[in-house]
Amino acid sequence: MAFPPDATLADAGEFGLIAALTDLFDQGEHVLIGPGDDAAVLRVKTGHVVVSTDLMVEGRHFRRDWASAADVGHRAAAQNLSDINAMGGRATSLTIGLAAPADLPVQWALDFARGFAEECALVGASIVGGDLTRADQVVIAVTVIGACTQPPVVRSGAQPGDVLAIVGRQGWAAGGLAVLGRGFRSPRVLVEAYRRPEPPYDAGQVAAEAGATSMIDISDGLLADAGHVADASGVAIDVHRGAFEIPEPLQAVGAALGDDPLQFILGGGDDHALLATFPDVASVPTGWAVVGAVAEGSGVTVDGSAYDGPTGWTHF
Repeated sequence: MAFPPDATLADAGEFGLIAALTDLFDQGEHVLIGPGDDAAVLRVKTGHVVVSTDLMVEGRHFRRDWASAADVGHRAAAQNLSDINAMGGRATSLTIGLAAPADLPVQWALDFARGFAEECALVGASIVGGDLTRADQVVIAVTVIGACTQPPVVRSGAQPGDVLAIVGRQGWAAGGLAVLGRGFRSPRVLVEAYRRPEPPYDAGQVAAEAGATSMIDISDGLLADAGHVADASGVAIDVHRGAFEIPEPLQAVGAALGDDPLQFILGGGDDHALLATFPDVASVPTGWAVVGAVAEGSGVTVDGSAYDGPTGWTHF
C-alpha cells in the first residue's frame, strides 16, 4: 500500500497503516497464522520456548533527532533478539506494539518497520503480529519468542572458581551516546554503534553448548549486569581492568570529554554484548575474552576494590 510522501498516521488510519506494515513482514515456515487474526499461531519443535518483552519510550530510550526511524527499528529488534541470545537460544518470532501521535509521518512508521525487519532477518525471526494505538509520544513494546535446543543458561548458575568472559563490542554505544549528548556527531563509528548495535547473535548458543554456567545480555552496563549475575548466583565477581583493550575511538572521546575511556566499557550499555561465566579458561569458546573471576562472597569489584565510576543505567 502506497501513501503520499507527506501522509501522517491520521491520514493513513489505523487499519491502512496495519495493512502497510504487514506487507513488510515476511513469515517463516514455523508461522501457521501470522498478522491479521486475534493471535499468531506458531509451530513449536523440541526444546524450550523462551519469551521476553521490552519497551522503548521516545525521549527516554531514543530521540528522533539522534537516530533515523530505521535506526530505531534496528535497536528495538536488537535488544529483544539479544535477550533470547543471552539464554543460549535463538529468536523465532516477535510482536510489536506501537503507540504514536496522529501527526507522526507514515514514512517514519514504515522506515521503522523496515529497520526492525532487517534486524530480525539476521537471525531468521518473523514479525507475526502486534498492535497500534494513539499516544502523545512514540512508545514501542516488543515481545520476542525463541527456542533453546539445550537447557537455557540463566543468571543464577555462576559458581566460585568460574571465570568471567565477554563477547561482542562493548562501550561503543556509550561513547556514541556521550558524543550525541554533547551535540557532536563524531567519531562517527561510535555514533553509528549507538544507533545500530551489532549483538553477537551466534555466540549465545555457542556459549551454552560450551558449558556456560550463567549468562546475561549487557544492556544496562557491564558492571551493573555483572551485579545481576552476582546477586542471582549468590557469588562475588571481580572484573579485571587490565583485561580490556580500549579502542582508539573511545580513547579519543575520553580525551575530548576529559573522561576515563574505560568508564564507557565498564558502565556502558546498549551494545548488547554477552557476559558469561565458564567453569575454567579451557571451556571459554573462541572469540570470547576472559575479563574477570567468580569467588565466594557478594557484589562486584574491579581489581578487588569498589568501583567509584558509573556502573550502568537505572530506570528509576
